[in-house]
Amino acid sequence: MNKSLWALAAIWLAGASVAAAQQINGAGATFPAPIYQQWFGEYHTAHPAIAVNYQAVGSGAGIAQLTAGTVDFGASDVPMTDDQLSKLSVKPFHFPTVLGAVVPTYNLEGVTQPLKFSPETLAGIFLGTINKWNDPKLMKDNAGVKLPNTDIVVVHRSDGSGTTFVWTDYLSKVSPDWKSKVGAAAVVSWPTGLGGSGNPGVSGLVKQTPNSIGYVELIYAAQQKMGYGSVKNAAGTFVTASTDSVSEAAAGAAKAMPADFRVSITNAPGKGAYPISSFTWLLIPSKFADAAKGAAIKGFIKWMLADGQKEVAAKFYAPLPKEVVALELKQLALVK
Repeated sequence: MNKSLWALAAIWLAGASVAAAQQINGAGATFPAPIYQQWFGEYHTAHPAIAVNYQAVGSGAGIAQLTAGTVDFGASDVPMTDDQLSKLSVKPFHFPTVLGAVVPTYNLEGVTQPLKFSPETLAGIFLGTINKWNDPKLMKDNAGVKLPNTDIVVVHRSDGSGTTFVWTDYLSKVSPDWKSKVGAAAVVSWPTGLGGSGNPGVSGLVKQTPNSIGYVELIYAAQQKMGYGSVKNAAGTFVTASTDSVSEAAAGAAKAMPADFRVSITNAPGKGAYPISSFTWLLIPSKFADAAKGAAIKGFIKWMLADGQKEVAAKFYAPLPKEVVALELKQLALVK
């Protein structure tokens, strides 16, 4: 075979290799999107025959697309309900991937000290009953800080959001008024405020709006260099979100994890526990019609539970407790 034919053969083989690459499609939560995009990119580099396309469209949309069968897996910061699971002929498993924190982030000109928020204050702000930055309750939380006499502008998610579920789940646990008037869900009827799409939308809106406050996953506040406050936990301590304080919030749940991994760790006990912490989950079908695709996804999850966990702290997430990893590996063996 001459050089020209060898060159043509090489081009054909390269094209065939690309065509044979296993394409996996997923959609869902924006909360873990920064680490997911990194993981999927690294995994493709190490395994060129496997390419994962992930769309960060919010937990609600991820569950909807999984239910409709338009994606191979979903991703959510809120566990699927029994009713949602009943609509799927092939039930998905919940695989925890990382732990994260939802933080109150704000844009308050002239205030340089990190603010503190008690549960009562946060609930009052988002209920609209605390509407001035120098409200006595905020002044009490932040003794010695000169807070301005300006209206508070509340920013919240406009889409179906696991981050919203985590936030409202926490508020429902600490505020009877919130629980009775609003409740905990991925989509709620907000008493006040402006809506932004996704964690990027909320962080962008807060950054652009003077005197505003919103809630985002920690990495979005950190990446945008936005102020975010500490929150008083169940032990009565004001705690700032960090990998250590999120890990402490998960410590109890890790030792008593339900078999289906659907668990809430907001308002967890522990002096150093950050109270608005959560697992986030990949929603993986328990059975795949395409055996090769199922094997590819299982391979990624096994890698994620080992090598992937070493990278999460750099993205402001906390790694999974080893007890949870061990349980997930057992569940992984059940995926067919």
